[in-house]
Amino acid sequence: MNATSRESVSAVAPTWMQREERGSFFLLRLMSRLSMIVGRRLSRPVIYGIALYFLLAATAARRASRQYLERVLQRRATWLDMYRHILAFATTIHDRFFLLNGQSKLFDIEVHGTQWIAECHAARRGLLLFGAHLGSFEVLLDHGRQHQYNACIAMYPENARQLNRALAAINPQALAGIIALGQMDSMLTIHSQLADGGLVGVLADRASGPDHYLALPFLGTPARFPTGPFRLAVMLGHPVYFMTGLYLGGNRYRLHFEPLTPGGAVPRQEREAVMGAMVERYVALLERHCREAPYNWFNFFDFWEPAPCDTKAPWPPCWHGQSPCWRAWWSCCRRIS
Repeated sequence: MNATSRESVSAVAPTWMQREERGSFFLLRLMSRLSMIVGRRLSRPVIYGIALYFLLAATAARRASRQYLERVLQRRATWLDMYRHILAFATTIHDRFFLLNGQSKLFDIEVHGTQWIAECHAARRGLLLFGAHLGSFEVLLDHGRQHQYNACIAMYPENARQLNRALAAINPQALAGIIALGQMDSMLTIHSQLADGGLVGVLADRASGPDHYLALPFLGTPARFPTGPFRLAVMLGHPVYFMTGLYLGGNRYRLHFEPLTPGGAVPRQEREAVMGAMVERYVALLERHCREAPYNWFNFFDFWEPAPCDTKAPWPPCWHGQSPCWRAWWSCCRRIS
């Protein structure tokens, strides 16, 4: 880890988990039904109105949007900038209805770096894909289905329960590729998926509970990134790739895969350094893609919020005692490390 990094541990739930989900199941179900009936092109105008409503009504999200945009654009964010930001988010949610319903032909999806994924798949070697709330993760699931990659996403579902219900109402199989974090068997399911040569996507920019954090420069100011996923990746020894599916406007997406670590056994005394280097590369790639497609950042809260505490975090951490799912995962790691 470089001299600008700083590690801390938080025993409280992160800010984003304390936010209530906006929108009602009825409206989401209505929008999803309308989209399936009239198609993407005819239902898209409704998205412009929805984005305008949230721009005006969601004060906290608007404030977070302005904060982020002024960092990434390096100028004062206008109302038009914030509208474009929220519209991009609303569009990816709208497109989720179609991507998870097997209608990928509606989209022009450009893919970069897939040769590494194909090599691991051919060797039946499981790998981890570390993404972020940047662009669309559903593009990955669609790509995995088309190439029979046995891909799934591990995510915390609580803050998108209404949306997931609406998606399941359209297509009961739509959420089959999602592993819900926060359950007793979540981490064992992930391990089984990797052992079978599958792909597991993780949104590594947020913690799903109490975790250790590494503060690294991000868009000009230190921000805290959870180290839990990276520590576990080092212990498991699977290859890890950065992944993002950027929305480019219209019906265009660009899917990127870039290596973070080749995997393999790491001696205990070297794990801290390997983990730190992986987080730093992850953050560097995240910043690069944010600048490349600035309206794709979908963390609508204060991402640069100061740490609630500042306790030094030892290796190995004791965060497995904070949550049943981490305890199960930790015991699994101990058996194979």
